[in-house]
Parts: sequence; structure tokens; C-alpha cells
Amino acid sequence: MSSSTDSKTSLTLMNLLQQSPRDAGAWDRLVRHYRPKIYGWCRARGLQEADAEDVAQDVIAILTRKMASFRYDPSRRFHAWLKTITYHALSDLIAKRCRAFGDRPTPILETIEARADLERRIDELFDRELLELAIEKVRERVAAPTWDAFRLTTFEGHSGAEASRLLGIAVASVFVSKHRVQKMLREEIARLGGMDEE
Repeated sequence: MSSSTDSKTSLTLMNLLQQSPRDAGAWDRLVRHYRPKIYGWCRARGLQEADAEDVAQDVIAILTRKMASFRYDPSRRFHAWLKTITYHALSDLIAKRCRAFGDRPTPILETIEARADLERRIDELFDRELLELAIEKVRERVAAPTWDAFRLTTFEGHSGAEASRLLGIAVASVFVSKHRVQKMLREEIARLGGMDEE
């Protein structure tokens, strides 16, 4: 994961906003990080450009209002909260569309499947961010050879024997290192994201 400020995860931003609620830079990063994603989800579901802009703007406006009193709770996940806000903004748009369309068929976004797909995409995004943050934290805590054994076998697809040869360590050590990092990642994800999603 990049160390640039644009790639800060939701958890990092939540911590920063909790410590400095008037930090304009953190607010700007939050908007730059999530607005394009919300817009993209809406476009992918068939919304016209202007409608997708409206929904993204509505969600950001709601976030801005609610974040003033938001307190990060490590036992809950930010993405469940954002998913709820996005779902309500979409529901508001759907209600307006239904009134405008009357008895005529409504756009694709209004189907149950489209809503479920949007929720799945939001979940995937935040789960990926949570994993990236956990990887960053675990990598800082383990020795380079331990991390390299995990990286080679998990991310680069090397066999245990290949990783053993590349690192100059026993095959058993490769698998012990891989298992250790996997366990640490699971624990870090549980700590960062909480087990209770809703």
C-alpha cells in the first residue's frame, strides 16, 4: 500500500478526525478518497452521470454532518456505517424516481439485485482497505526474512521449496513464517475492524 496521504484508509482517517476534528486536510482526504468511489459504484449500477454525482454529493454531505459527532468505535466497522448512509441516499433517489415514473418501469438501480451488488462492492472495498492496513502494521512488526517468506509464498506464488532456495532458509522455516504472519494478520484485522459488523 502506498504511504501517500491520498491512500490513507478509513481507519487512519477516523483516528485522525477523532483526534483533530477540525483538520481540513483530513476532511479533504476523506472526500477525495470516498466521493469518486461512491460515484463509481452508482455509475456501474446504471445511474446517469448527473444522478451519480447527486448521490455521491448527498452521501458526502451526510458524512460531513454526521462526522462532526462521530466517534470511532473499534468494535464496529466504518464501512457498515458508510454502507448504511449510501443505502439511504440511494433509497431517497429511488423514492424520488418512483414518484416521477409513476406506474412505468424504473431504472436498474432500483432492483433488489442492484442494491445487493452495490452493498457487496462497498464491503469489498473496505475489507481490502482493512487488509492493507493490517498488512502495513504486521509488516512493521516482523523480521524481514519472516515477511519475505510470507510475501513469496502468498503474493508471488512461489512454492515453499522455491522460497527456501531464494531466502536461504529451511522449507519448514518458510511455512512457519507464513503461518505466523497469517495468524498476525487475522488478529490485526479483528482488532482494527472489530468482529461485529452491524
